[in-house]
Amino acid sequence: MHRLKFLERMHEVLQPATYLEIGVRKGASLALSRSRSIGIDPRPAVEKGLPPGASVFTATSDDYFARDDALAPFDGHPVDLALIDGMHLLEYALRDYINIERRSEWWTVVVFDDVLPRDPAQTVRSGKAQSWTGDVFKMVHVLERHRPDLVCLRVDVAPTGLLVVLGADRSNTTLSDRYEGLLAEHITADPQQVPAEILARAGAVRPERLLRAPFWSVLREGRAEGRPRAEGRPTLMRSLEEWSPPPPRPRGPLRRELRRRVDFLEGWKRRRRTGTP
Repeated sequence: MHRLKFLERMHEVLQPATYLEIGVRKGASLALSRSRSIGIDPRPAVEKGLPPGASVFTATSDDYFARDDALAPFDGHPVDLALIDGMHLLEYALRDYINIERRSEWWTVVVFDDVLPRDPAQTVRSGKAQSWTGDVFKMVHVLERHRPDLVCLRVDVAPTGLLVVLGADRSNTTLSDRYEGLLAEHITADPQQVPAEILARAGAVRPERLLRAPFWSVLREGRAEGRPRAEGRPTLMRSLEEWSPPPPRPRGPLRRELRRRVDFLEGWKRRRRTGTP
């Protein structure tokens, strides 16, 4: 399934009242929204017809979130669904998540694009390769390690995967408190060292299965009824446990693909060190 098809169906199953997108470009994903929407991009080049109630702001996400009235287009209501697809570098993606979470509720769904690159060459920080993902893939490890309270679901969509994050907590300051240390730990010179499990998409959920999950109704009903976090989050977690995505256990064809990608990565790093073609 292509990412745009998945996002379109996510709008259908979640039915968000508010949608925020960082990285509008030509407007293909913003055009999928059927709710009040905010699009943020320093150089938008919208070609698609946008839905009623969509506002596109020509600004960097940092500048936009520095505004006191960042949620004014939503009449102060929190973000229900957000897509982070701006500058493809860890520091930007991390700041974008921090800023969105401050304006979220427990029912908010945040989606990161470009977290499952197919080739290490796509992940360079300097310059832009074809189908450039940058090092946004590092957000998977950062969130899983430093915010275990969140639910992070890798989604196997074309071309470069998505990360769906559930359970936002606007009172949690862990990421902002550790921001500088996280950058010092994870920002490295090219070539980037991409975990083999990321390249092989080990443990990634099939998009069709995720869209059929029962927890979407928990999020919709919690939002509609304004349930407090203390009541809504435990219900969400019980629904997730019943659905329970299987743990990554590569075997058969997947194990061979994982081995092939590990060998490719090691060979690529060796050629970069030695300068051989």
